[in-house]
Amino acid sequence: MKIAGFDIGGANTDLAVVDFDENGYIIDIKTGFEYLPMWKDKEELSQVLINLLGSEMSDIQAVGVCMTAELVDAYQTKSEGVLDIADKVMDTLNLPIGFVGLKGLIDYNQLTMNPSQVAAANWIATSRLVAKINPNCIMIDTGSTTTDIIPLRNGLECARGRSDLQRLQTGELAYTGTLRTNVATIVNKVPLTNGWVRVASELFAISADAHLLLGNITKNDYNCETPDGASKSRNDCMRRISRVICSDLDNLSTKDIMDISEFIIEKQVEQVSEALEEVSMMNEIFNVVTTGLGMNVIGAAASELADIPWISMDKLISKEECVVAPAVGTAVLMEECLRSLN
Repeated sequence: MKIAGFDIGGANTDLAVVDFDENGYIIDIKTGFEYLPMWKDKEELSQVLINLLGSEMSDIQAVGVCMTAELVDAYQTKSEGVLDIADKVMDTLNLPIGFVGLKGLIDYNQLTMNPSQVAAANWIATSRLVAKINPNCIMIDTGSTTTDIIPLRNGLECARGRSDLQRLQTGELAYTGTLRTNVATIVNKVPLTNGWVRVASELFAISADAHLLLGNITKNDYNCETPDGASKSRNDCMRRISRVICSDLDNLSTKDIMDISEFIIEKQVEQVSEALEEVSMMNEIFNVVTTGLGMNVIGAAASELADIPWISMDKLISKEECVVAPAVGTAVLMEECLRSLN
């Protein structure tokens, strides 16, 4: 049985097509993603879903969907966003469809009665995969935009926060990610020639610029728009970083820019580590499983800074599949739901 799992985010829509045997064991996983800035191009979602499925469309027997795109400013409320996204999925795909909610998988009718339970619930799906590695741990899933820090006990997530607002309060959500985070939200000062320089509160550079310069990601990983519309070359990344302190490549050396980039990422890791320590102490759980695009450069580094042992999810699935872990987990939830009905 082939099941498609979609993770519809504000900037990227991820796909995992998971092939299961009759006992529910995974035979094969195919993944894909497409950059779709929902805040301006939400009407393109239907076509993106079709594009991602491509030749797999005729073989798919069911679809699972999780989402975080309801938060984009194209929608007045999250409920409006959930309903619009769900309607687009239902209009596009004539298949059994389930949506990931805070209590598991639900159908479209259940979603319409309480849309808020589906909002930003993709971490529910990811936690099911993490539980297969360690049923008692803290999951750190660092994507392009955010980092989920979710406690699991006895194989089930036990997050105290049930919404993004609540999880920001509990430390279970750190709004910082591998690609799209404005550098000015990570640091307010950076080192330069044995001194410090305050940064400009502008969208001059994003975390992807610093991570690429440090070799933490590749140019292919840098799959979002650049702040200035220029390329993703090292030279353009350096130029964007220099602008953070209102400078340019005529006035800063390569070493200056690399030192600034290292400091930016150190501070980003500290932000995640601080939240991790809060969640760890609150739940008395002292093991971590990392996943997502930033699982090694942010999740692992944050765990080491907090002196908490960690392993990465690539012990279970490949690194490429870890990047779209919520989509994989969504397909797994859908398969389990269908099997329970038989």
